[in-house]
Amino acid sequence: MSTFWFLPVFIICCSVILSVSLVTLDSYITVSQEGWQRFFMVNSTSSARSILSTISGAMIGVAGTVFSVTLVVLTLASSQFGPRLIKNFMYIKINQVVLGSYVSTYLYCLLILNSVKESADYTFIPSISIFVAILAAIANIILLIVFIHQIAISIQADKVISDISGSISKQVKEIFPEYMGDETEDEQEINIAAETSNYTKRISLTSPKNGYIQYIDTEVLMNIVVEEDLILELYHRPGSFMVEGLELGVVYSKVDWKENALKDLLDQFVIGNTKTAQQDLEFSIHQMVEIAARALSPGVNDPYTAVTCIDNLSATMCYLAKAKFPSKYRFDDDGNLRIVADALEFEGVLDAAFNQIRQFSGGSAAVIIRLMEALSTILSFSKKEKQRKAVIKHAEMVLTVGKETIREKNDIDDLTERAERILK
Repeated sequence: MSTFWFLPVFIICCSVILSVSLVTLDSYITVSQEGWQRFFMVNSTSSARSILSTISGAMIGVAGTVFSVTLVVLTLASSQFGPRLIKNFMYIKINQVVLGSYVSTYLYCLLILNSVKESADYTFIPSISIFVAILAAIANIILLIVFIHQIAISIQADKVISDISGSISKQVKEIFPEYMGDETEDEQEINIAAETSNYTKRISLTSPKNGYIQYIDTEVLMNIVVEEDLILELYHRPGSFMVEGLELGVVYSKVDWKENALKDLLDQFVIGNTKTAQQDLEFSIHQMVEIAARALSPGVNDPYTAVTCIDNLSATMCYLAKAKFPSKYRFDDDGNLRIVADALEFEGVLDAAFNQIRQFSGGSAAVIIRLMEALSTILSFSKKEKQRKAVIKHAEMVLTVGKETIREKNDIDDLTERAERILK
């Protein structure tokens, strides 16, 4: 789920339904107070109220503690790893389950407590419901131990980097599921002017509001373009920041289009206040880069974390070096050009992954040398000449930073030796 509140609220609603169901069951079933049942089933109203009051009070108290611990973890994560990683911690399922479990148990006990009746002519003790409340309390104690364990490991740098790396790996395999195979040539550029020469009308598609492009429904967009016999040229992709009135792209048409017709196209663009990782690979990579940049800041000075980030980013880039990037030219079933997209390229992802780390790594020999080793590994996976040129460009920049900021001659020699493997 993309919200923190949904799962806790769902668990709370389930507890309300469970309490009503069990009280109804208790009203039809008389529990025997003989045999083993006498050790577990409550047989007096005072005991029932005492047990339910104790459990409900304890649960709401622990729920407050869980709230506090969660906020402390979010604060630490924001200061140590960056505010953009708070979402990652909020969406951890165990945090949502623990919060929902304690609040729902508290509410369940209150509802059961309200059903306990004692008068001169009528006494009702929901024994089964109270027994379930005791079991829930035991389960919550175990859950608290699991929660503390999860919190303790969730703010460790290696665990955070590993989780982000896993998310990036899953995302790149969804966006780039195909391998390049034997394809080594770059795609040929298409003359847009020639393709649109028969389309007499040029309509500007402008952003309806400020914000980041979060999602583009390409399938519906293609259906509209084919149905209306259009050519759509896009200037921006998911992750780009749009200013109200800024040109998103251009629609080439053979007839005049009205504003309500353009609205159908604009409805396929989701623009929000924040970036999301759904279609924006660079956003996920920037999360990793932000951890490395903070680790290299003078106040933190943690090159080991930066090296771990470089290792995980190099694994992603090695996969992308073999992956088949979608063409920016999209054709319909008849082979007619319909959409010219602002497609993601290998060099752009490589820039996003290593530019800022290189800029912040000045003076750190371990990080600079590791960067060069990572580039050497990526080069060995790169098949296209354009990819190899991008890797070599980064290697030259890393070598320049190393020579300008590293003072120890032996470290410079180590860096130069690794650079020669790439630059040759």
